[in-house]
Amino acid sequence: MIKVVFLGPPGAGKGTQAKIISQKYNIPLIVLGDILREAVKNQTELGKIAKKYMDKGELVPDEIVCKIIKEALIKVNAKERGFILDGFPRTLEQAKALEKMLKELDLSLDKVLFLDVPDEELIKRMLARGREDDTVDIIKNRLKVYYEKTTPVINYYEEKGILEKVDGLGDVDKVTLRIEKALGL
Repeated sequence: MIKVVFLGPPGAGKGTQAKIISQKYNIPLIVLGDILREAVKNQTELGKIAKKYMDKGELVPDEIVCKIIKEALIKVNAKERGFILDGFPRTLEQAKALEKMLKELDLSLDKVLFLDVPDEELIKRMLARGREDDTVDIIKNRLKVYYEKTTPVINYYEEKGILEKVDGLGDVDKVTLRIEKALGL
């Protein structure tokens, strides 16, 4: 039973790897985007609030996001089964809010895994997806924004001594093996 956050820039493969580890070890996977969409679809109280922001193309406020994540942790019985968080926290404020929330649930993080992939490779991977909005300039800007917001999060967890940087280059199976080793699985 492990309690871990997966971090990594767009195109690093963290979603793929989080899914693999979750399925292989039967650890509940909490993907922020998925649970937000689910809360909206199921018209939960928080989902209705989140929808108002999403409909305007705005970010859902941290306070709402944290409540939705907290509900998800309780729902999956994180205390007994552990969890993998993907897509949260993205900012230092969110990281601190997560720590507070986990404390309230009598939980703590074992590890924060950062999938490290050079920008040139990230750009190559994202261009290969063939999405219309994935131009080199747009991708470079997304990476710039990602690093601005997430570098303080990475530093925060590094100072706590729970950050594990994992080389995200190579085929999926090789990266999975590195992640398993880093997480002691």
